[in-house]
Amino acid sequence: MKGFRTFLLRGNVVDLAVGIVIGAAFTALVNGFVKAFLTPIVGLVSGATGDFSARTFHASGVTFPYGTFIDATISFVIVAAVIYFLVVLPMNRMQEKFFPKAASAPMRECPECLTAIPAAAKRCSACTVPLSPGVGVQGGPVDLQK
Repeated sequence: MKGFRTFLLRGNVVDLAVGIVIGAAFTALVNGFVKAFLTPIVGLVSGATGDFSARTFHASGVTFPYGTFIDATISFVIVAAVIYFLVVLPMNRMQEKFFPKAASAPMRECPECLTAIPAAAKRCSACTVPLSPGVGVQGGPVDLQK
């Protein structure tokens, strides 16, 4: 039991649980907004009166509730946009600010196959031609600042 409690109290599990609860509550909020405001507007624009989500069509005795699908699509787009603009973009900016990407190692081209390889490579990873660091196959100098 103690090991299970330790597992639950680790940051990642608690963060995940909070995210799921907040996400479910936010989804319910967006679904309510779509049903109360956007569905009637879409219904008016499309010529329907009242609840657009009740719109269906029938083919060979089968009912297709396409209005429900449109409501779900609108809800998904709203949730995705809010998550992207209020969570993903700020997190990416914060990570770029606090954890800048390390400079990549200097690269050069293999004189034989023109593949980009690290400047300090002794052998090309693509064509396996032996190389000296900073020197091409023919013995000429290679620009290490590329």
